[in-house]
Amino acid sequence: MEKKTKKIVNLPVKAGDTVKVIAGDDRNKTGIITSVDREKQRVVIEGVNMKTKHEKPSAKNPQGGITKKEASVHVSNVALVDNTGKTFRTGRKLDDKNKLQRYNKKTGNLI
Repeated sequence: MEKKTKKIVNLPVKAGDTVKVIAGDDRNKTGIITSVDREKQRVVIEGVNMKTKHEKPSAKNPQGGITKKEASVHVSNVALVDNTGKTFRTGRKLDDKNKLQRYNKKTGNLI
C-alpha cells in the first residue's frame, strides 16, 4: 500500500504579516507572524496563544522551572490586518512582470 502524501497548500499569510486572531481564547489579539507551517496550515504569532511548559532541571537548565512559549494557531482562525487596523481578505493577481502579487480585496491595494 502506498503512503499518502499531504498536499502543501498556498496560504494567504506569510511570515512578517500582521494578523488578528478571529476565533479562540485569544480572539481580537493582533500580532506578527513569526513562522508558517504550510503542511499543517498553522502559524505562530508573536505574543499570542501562550502555553506554559514545566521543565525539569537538567545540565542545560540547572534551575528548571516554568516557561511560556507561543503555540501555533490554525490559519483559518486569523485574518490579515491593514495599517488602519481593519481585517481584510487577500487575492492574488499578476503584475507587469508576470509575477503573482497579493492584494487587499476591499481596497485593491497591493500588500
